[in-house]
Amino acid sequence: MLVDAQTKLTAAIPPARLERCVRSWGAFLEMAKRWKLPVGVSEQYPEGLGGTLPLLREAIAKMSPPAVCFDKRDFSCLASPMMERLLQSGRRTFIVIGLETHICVYQTARDLVERGFRVFVPVDAVASRSDDDRAIGLQLIERAGGVLTTTEAALFDLQGRAEGDDWKALARLVK
Repeated sequence: MLVDAQTKLTAAIPPARLERCVRSWGAFLEMAKRWKLPVGVSEQYPEGLGGTLPLLREAIAKMSPPAVCFDKRDFSCLASPMMERLLQSGRRTFIVIGLETHICVYQTARDLVERGFRVFVPVDAVASRSDDDRAIGLQLIERAGGVLTTTEAALFDLQGRAEGDDWKALARLVK
């Protein structure tokens, strides 16, 4: 689940953290496409906060199966009727990435856990405008039952073996 990686939100994120997040988001989208995993992409009030970053939009447009993309006003993605398509995919585990850690990422992760899903949040793939808010968001996610991880740990866990074309693609992405 890529949460609110939008132009006006990203402009307020500290540059070094944003750079790391964009790299992680791209890696997740690339590998989800290779593994044919369902992906959700939300935009919080896009009229005011802009759309998803153009670089990511290009990757999202190439997803197969097609990504479930939706606008929202609620902070939790689970308030959107579009989420039902993802919730009914048969998957019991979600990886939640995006912005902002202490608001939309946290509320989405919390609500997924409350519905019985396993939730992983890579700490290098989430951000907030301030480090304090990000740190509190990560604590809240963990207290709610989410598992903190990293992009590499999550992707290598999904890959499982060091062989094949997917492995080679993953190795290139994390260099």
